[in-house]
Amino acid sequence: QGQLAESGGGLVQAGGSLRLSCAASGRTGSSYSMGWFRQAPGKEREFVAAISGSGAYTYYADSVKGRFAISRDNAKNTVYLQMASLKPEDTAVYYCAGRTTGWGDLVTLSRRIEYGYWGQGTQVTVSS
Repeated sequence: QGQLAESGGGLVQAGGSLRLSCAASGRTGSSYSMGWFRQAPGKEREFVAAISGSGAYTYYADSVKGRFAISRDNAKNTVYLQMASLKPEDTAVYYCAGRTTGWGDLVTLSRRIEYGYWGQGTQVTVSS
């Protein structure tokens, strides 16, 4: 069973940038699709982005497309979420998640139930 640990969250002004990292340990590898989700206070956890095991394929939620970029370094067992042009509505706890059953379409990869293991989350706060 893999374990995930997010880092890189913090407080940033609107228009600023942050890079989140997700370090994987245990039974993880380049065959695992990875995703980022976020949960704002009082809201459901929502899909942000996903990346295939090789890093060749990505999906993004419409709300972050063009501002966020997901990437991975399999040699370091780490997935990244580069966030730019941040808005107050991006404020949330950000979670990374791993999926052992390979890649799929956007509908599948955006569903929380498709991911078998999760990190503890990292807080991102964007001030206006």
